[in-house]
Amino acid sequence: DEGSTYVTVFDPLDGSSNVDAGIPTGTIFGIFHHDEYCDLSAFFDAPETEEESTMDKEDAVCMVNTLQPGNNLAAAGYILYSSSTFLTMTIGSGVYGFTLDEQIGEFVLSHPCITLPKTMNIMSFNEANWDLWDEPLQKVHDSWRTGSKRGQRYTSRYVGSMVADVHRTLLYGGVFGYPADTKNTNGKLRLLYEAAPMSFLIEQAGGLSTTGRERIMDITPDDVHQRVPVVMGSETEVQEVIDAYKEWDEAQQ
Repeated sequence: DEGSTYVTVFDPLDGSSNVDAGIPTGTIFGIFHHDEYCDLSAFFDAPETEEESTMDKEDAVCMVNTLQPGNNLAAAGYILYSSSTFLTMTIGSGVYGFTLDEQIGEFVLSHPCITLPKTMNIMSFNEANWDLWDEPLQKVHDSWRTGSKRGQRYTSRYVGSMVADVHRTLLYGGVFGYPADTKNTNGKLRLLYEAAPMSFLIEQAGGLSTTGRERIMDITPDDVHQRVPVVMGSETEVQEVIDAYKEWDEAQQ
């Protein structure tokens, strides 16, 4: 809207550790509405970190407007730097993909109304960490790998760059995950500027996104760099993970 102000969060170069190998990288962004009159009481009443203790009101307003759940996103997307340069985004009314036309210097709509298939036998995880994952995820992953549940084995496709893996998942379907493990109990992906914007895209394309126990879009970050476990993609596969965690948690009670 004309005259509105916004807060933008972004990961400037996702997959930066892959640059020397020529593997696709990308930029992830999320855009929130900015509220100059937001309630600061909860922020100032909470225990202060050393950084927060030096904040003035203007800085606090900026921080409160930044620490918003994914449900509040006005827009989100990513740019993938690969065989072509792709811009994929949503403003809350579906997902649209654009490809950079270098001849005219503009992004051209190439993937209108991207929709995830309800199920697809493609999984994208760092399977070297399988033995460190939570038990419910191990069981679901095993059923995909062996085809024991549906009689169809899943194909493994993992780039190691979130933008590249999510881009493929949006176009072809399947499931992408960077789950928690015994080394990284909260996962490694950042909630605010990686998990939430990508979850907005996935859900707008008809998929699901979860930590295993919680919808990622519902989580309000406590810190700009807060990490969360991530499993996102086609509805059937992600729901299997959600159900497995629920069943496992109920059995522990």
